[in-house]
Amino acid sequence: MNNAPNTDDFRRNARGHLVPLDQIKDIDLLRDDLVQQVIDRVKTLQHHMRQVKATIAAEVEAFLALSASEYDTAYGGKKGNVTLASFDGQYQIKRAVADHLAFDERLQVAKGLIDQCIHEWTAGSRSEVQALVEHAFQTDKAGTVSTARVLGLRSLKIQDEKWLKAMQAIMDSIQITGSKSYLRFYEREGLDGPYRQIPLDVAAL
Repeated sequence: MNNAPNTDDFRRNARGHLVPLDQIKDIDLLRDDLVQQVIDRVKTLQHHMRQVKATIAAEVEAFLALSASEYDTAYGGKKGNVTLASFDGQYQIKRAVADHLAFDERLQVAKGLIDQCIHEWTAGSRSEVQALVEHAFQTDKAGTVSTARVLGLRSLKIQDEKWLKAMQAIMDSIQITGSKSYLRFYEREGLDGPYRQIPLDVAAL
């Protein structure tokens, strides 16, 4: 005999407990119904948008291949970035390809060289640099170093030989671990107006 409770007579609360419907306020039930229904529609929309994005990406890639084969030329510049415009110039499709970067073990060599520089320099006059370096090499919860912060050290105008070796070690340690393609869509206001991105984020609509 099955003695399991009928889940139609209960709602699961935030702690995972099944609460009988007659013990839940009507306003709480209505709120739950609203949130569940809205999220169902949002997830359906999200799934549809993913399908549309994949279809558009494939169509753009097919057009670029066709254009390259017909005119013996290649679209896009470095990393495959490309802009396609409508014949009247009102609309644009922009595809951007961004590399995902990571550092190998040579980053620790760079950190050691930088630490030597800071140790040799007068602490009082270079304390800002030391703080900047420590911030740059901080890791997130996943133990990953921010590529933007580390590469930002290269903007410092320091000509110390050991520092320059550290900067070279940083560049040598960069590894491309993958890439991601981004699609953006633009519409121009008037014949000579600026292009504005067509928002697809619900919050921006």
